[in-house]
Amino acid sequence: MSLRHPLRSLLPLALALGAVPALAQQPAPPAQATPPAAPVQAPPAASQPASAADDADDADAQDDGQATPPAQAPGKRSAKAGKDDSDSKVPIDEIRRYVAVYNAVKQAYVEPVDDAKLMHSAIRGLLFDLDPHSVYFDKADAENFDEQSRGNYDGIGVELLRQPDGTLRVISPIDDTPAARAGIKAGDLITAIDGKPFKVDEGDSSGPLRGAPGSKVVLTIVREGRDKPFDVTVARETIRVASVKSRMLEPGYGYLRVSAFQADTAADFETQLRKLKEQSGGKLRGLVLDLRSNPGGLLTSAVQIADDLLERGKIVSTRGRIAISDAEFSATPGDLLDGAPLMVLVDAGSASASEVLAGALRDNGRGRVIGSRTFGKGSVQTVLPLDNGDSVKLTTARYYTPSGKSIQALGIVPDVTLRAPKDDKSDRPSYTEAALPGHLHGDEEGQPGSNAGEVLDGDGPIASALAELKTPGATKAAQSAKKPAPAAKR
Repeated sequence: MSLRHPLRSLLPLALALGAVPALAQQPAPPAQATPPAAPVQAPPAASQPASAADDADDADAQDDGQATPPAQAPGKRSAKAGKDDSDSKVPIDEIRRYVAVYNAVKQAYVEPVDDAKLMHSAIRGLLFDLDPHSVYFDKADAENFDEQSRGNYDGIGVELLRQPDGTLRVISPIDDTPAARAGIKAGDLITAIDGKPFKVDEGDSSGPLRGAPGSKVVLTIVREGRDKPFDVTVARETIRVASVKSRMLEPGYGYLRVSAFQADTAADFETQLRKLKEQSGGKLRGLVLDLRSNPGGLLTSAVQIADDLLERGKIVSTRGRIAISDAEFSATPGDLLDGAPLMVLVDAGSASASEVLAGALRDNGRGRVIGSRTFGKGSVQTVLPLDNGDSVKLTTARYYTPSGKSIQALGIVPDVTLRAPKDDKSDRPSYTEAALPGHLHGDEEGQPGSNAGEVLDGDGPIASALAELKTPGATKAAQSAKKPAPAAKR
């Protein structure tokens, strides 16, 4: 889930308190000519108190014309800063070690290495072992990321998560895109593109999926239940994602499908909901809100949709290590559904902002959740633009549902559980945030019942949600009726 609220613009200032150079947001000064063979000089060993060094850093930031961070309330400031005072100290020994390795590579590596390439690799390394969602974007990758948020780009239409070995895990294909039509499934592992395997250190390895509309790309897929990897050819096209779709299921009962949370998703949701109400004579008797295989997106879009369906109450809160990462969103009066019953349909591919919305509606007693346990991504990422056009997508907070619970590495447990058909389970992996290498540990991770959910395809789950909407308990009764009767004892 990417954050698009005031934190995006204020976070660089707050990060300056933690020894991140404030001038990183300023245009780079002209490079000075230096002898090509001159090694980088390591900083001298610290011989002055840490407080003096901190004062010097602050003075440099002010001399460069950087605005100083706004003053904070003494109580909250001391609670945050007191906990992390050690983080503001410059790690002199580690920097000297890095410089020694840098000079060794420059002077002794078998082939010449460009300074920019070395520094680029070093910056990527800062993020590599943090968590699966913190990523360094080159300028082109940053532009692609923004395009996806707007819902218009050239590619195959799939939400991916890069693995530590460079391979790409499919979170979910986007509805009605080349990836979905080619049979790409949530949980698939892409191990090569056009026959070229990925490298561990190549950064965002999804770049080759982009290309001119009409061109083709060959994906090598590893899928649970298949003995060998197999190739899938996908034709690229301009992806114009209609993130909201709707239809009437029965007279008085509507269906709204939200496939991703983009910049215009909340406005489209309101438009589609009004159309459903008009088709139902001005008021709906109930609504099925389908968030299956919705990988998330912009937090603010999910919050606005929750606000549209809630009369009052908390929606979500975020908490990070610095005060500016803390935020709380609450509903304002006005329920566009006029209190009509609501069922929220989810599965293992429902992640991040989808889980925010489902959790808000359930915790406020506004709707019930039906389906399978969700993915369990309970963290917030903030996109930090850099002066050269690159960006850093950094995990800056965890989010909490209105009840105060974190779903990180656990997910939303549905009120009514649905199961995938038996014949679908052979090629459906059980995957979750908790299975990702390097994931943030969850508060309730490993608790009984924290097993991964299932991907629920097709119209069957929609029919079950409608039945449950009309008659609470109908799903459990139907499932009980399907169970074979116990054999009679003789």
